[in-house]
Amino acid sequence: MLFFARERLVLLSVPKTGTTAWQSALGPHASMVVRDPPELKHAPVYRYNRFFRPMFEKFCDGPVEVVAVVREPVSWLGSWYRFRSRPFLQGRPTSTEGIDFDAFVRGYLAQPQPAFADVGSQAAFLAPRPNGARVHRVFRYESPTALADFLEARLGRRVTPAQENVSPAAPLDLSPETERTLRAAHAADFTLWEAAEG
Repeated sequence: MLFFARERLVLLSVPKTGTTAWQSALGPHASMVVRDPPELKHAPVYRYNRFFRPMFEKFCDGPVEVVAVVREPVSWLGSWYRFRSRPFLQGRPTSTEGIDFDAFVRGYLAQPQPAFADVGSQAAFLAPRPNGARVHRVFRYESPTALADFLEARLGRRVTPAQENVSPAAPLDLSPETERTLRAAHAADFTLWEAAEG
């Protein structure tokens, strides 16, 4: 998460949407960078609302604009799948070693989800709160220029992030049935991405 006090701006870090690269590029210009632990770095709206929003709004003497990046849902799950195939997770319940992508997504659709497929939801991460706390602008991961243009206008500087935290390549094939089920069960995630800027 990045906080820019003078510009009254927060960039939330939705997991697997390239925000680590933006954090590296913009960190030197931010008032606060939340890098660790992951539960705070990747604070969803409900956690931001509870712990960070009151502090930021107090220091800014008013509302703060919140922005976020979302990724096309199948690609987002593919990034999680590839990340969890890394050697450091081998032998752990969260590893996707020996599991193909279709099985991973079927695990994601299962109730309860197996540990390897328990990765949350972008729509749930950005769900508005009853008190009105919400994300004001959402940008597509696939269109980084839209976010770059917005940040340049707000921060007064052009920043182009380098790729970071890239997971190993892997086939991301889904059966038509699995994809249909995913789109129906997680329609909110697809709607969120389709409505995002970019």
